[in-house]
Order: sequence, then C-alpha cells, then structure tokens
Amino acid sequence: MSNVVNGPEIDCLPVPGDPDRVQILTSRNVPLGGPRAMVVHRTLPQRARSLIGAWCFADHYGPADVSETGGMDVPPHPHTGLQTVSWLFEGEIEHRDSLGEHAMVRPGEVNLMTAGHGICHSEVSTADTSILHGVQLWVAMPDDARDSERRFEHFVPEPFWVEGGRVSVFIGELLGRTSPVSTFTPLVGAQIDLDAGSSLTIPAQGDFEYGILVDQGTVSVEGSEVARTEMGYVGVGHGQLTVQSSDDSPARLILLGGKPFEEELVMWWNFVGRSHEEIVTYRQQWQDHSERFGEVAGYTGHVDRLPAPTLPNTRIKPRSGPRA
Repeated sequence: MSNVVNGPEIDCLPVPGDPDRVQILTSRNVPLGGPRAMVVHRTLPQRARSLIGAWCFADHYGPADVSETGGMDVPPHPHTGLQTVSWLFEGEIEHRDSLGEHAMVRPGEVNLMTAGHGICHSEVSTADTSILHGVQLWVAMPDDARDSERRFEHFVPEPFWVEGGRVSVFIGELLGRTSPVSTFTPLVGAQIDLDAGSSLTIPAQGDFEYGILVDQGTVSVEGSEVARTEMGYVGVGHGQLTVQSSDDSPARLILLGGKPFEEELVMWWNFVGRSHEEIVTYRQQWQDHSERFGEVAGYTGHVDRLPAPTLPNTRIKPRSGPRA
C-alpha cells in the first residue's frame, strides 16, 4: 500500500530520458503505519521521474528487525488501475484479498495482484518472521485494460547462474528466461546478485527504459555509481547495459524496465486513475463499502479496513517536474 505523503498530489507524466547518461534517483524515507512504523525507501514516483515503463511505484524496505518495527500489518485497503508486484529477500508476508485468495509472499517467489476495476487486500508479516526485507512495486495498467477483472498470480522463478552472479526473472523476459505472469505492457523485472568485483552485461531492448534499484553494496551502472537504496535510470536507445559490483563486497539489485508509458496518470493514495474526478469517485466508493472493491475475509488485525485519507483541498494538477 501507499501512504499519502506531504505535498500536493500530482498527475504522473512520462518523462523522456537521455540514453547517454545515468540519472540517479535518490529515495526518500516514508513511514508505513503508526509510531513503530517500518520505514520504506521510495524511489518511484518522485519529482525527477514518475515512471519507468509502466512501473509507477517502488518501495524498498529492510532489512528491518520485526521486534523493533512491529513488522507489517496493513489492514484491507483498495486499489484501482494497477498491478501490485511483491518480491521478498527475507521474511514472509500473508496476503488476503477480495478474490478470496490467501497466499504467502516468500523470498524468491513473486505474487502479482491485478486490481483492474477494483480490489482490496491485506498484508501481514507472519509470526515466524524476524527480519523483513524486500520490495513492493506497482505497474500502471493502460486505459484499454484498467477496468479488467481482478486477478492473482503466483510464480517461483528458477534462479540461474551467470559468470560472476545469479539472476531470477520474475516479470517478462531476460537472458533467455521468461516469467509467465501477466502484464499489459512490455516489461521486465529481475533480481541480480553479483559477486564482489564482478560485472554483468545485460542485453537491453532499444525501446525500453530501465531502472536499477540497489539493495546491497554499491553498483556501477554504465560507469555511474549507484549506492544502496538509490535507483539508476537509463533511457531508451541502449542495446546492452553493464552493471558491476565494487571490489570489496557483493551486490544485489532489482532491474526494472519497459517501453515508456505514454498515458497520463493520476496517482493518489492507493488509486491509479486518469482524472481528479475519478479519484474522488474511487475514494467515495471505498468509504461507502462499494462492491467495486469487495471484502477481505479472514483478516484479524486492529481495524477492519483502512479509511481513505482526506483529499487535498485543490484539484490534482499535472506534474511539472524537470524534463530529463
């Protein structure tokens, strides 16, 4: 889920990239929940860049000691017009949704939930989890698919070894491996683990833009250093990308890519829409317990469902960030 952060809510516009340079996207810390909230590092969306392909949201968290943070306990909350992609490095999260799905998110296993017209779900770290560490990603759905039916998919990619490291492809296709989970625009998502002092040259699609999110170590992306919790952005026009770990430590990164998303989006709280009026409607429908989102069975947390935050006092306006 997403917390509403301070500042005006904005339309998300695609920002073209310069293929000859790596743009460093610095994360900001966002607390999820109450006083002992787990802090996540958010790299998308931000003022410098709203999307990478159709990837429109990236939270990176941990390793977090559950005894200190209280872990994850997110009551039922709604989504529209997006897919959630859950990927863990450590720990376990229990997922329940209004499709009736009850599943676990475990390290190396991708859970993809398609909200489409509307869905709600809960996310709770399990009692056996002592350390929670992973990423939560959103994919924006194009206009011709965003009112589709809700769906849930689970896939366990087989990691494979490359010289100097290991790769797991959880979305799309890379290095001859393909994930079967459904997306509505061309995308790729993969975990890449590099030994200390190793480099990997990845075939890139010339019409894709890419983001390299560093979880562990320091990574050089096309010669530019990207530190832990940062994301290196590379625009369209590359036939390959080279990533390299530092000599003194191994590295772990998440590779995200896709064709630039040409549609304007409005993102607010957990909704992706196309206008201020749509967001207002979605919020009211959630507050009114509309069938659009359904109900989650089996959640036993501190509240039955999350209430929607108050809307901003002004209309949601187009983003006017720098054109990269």
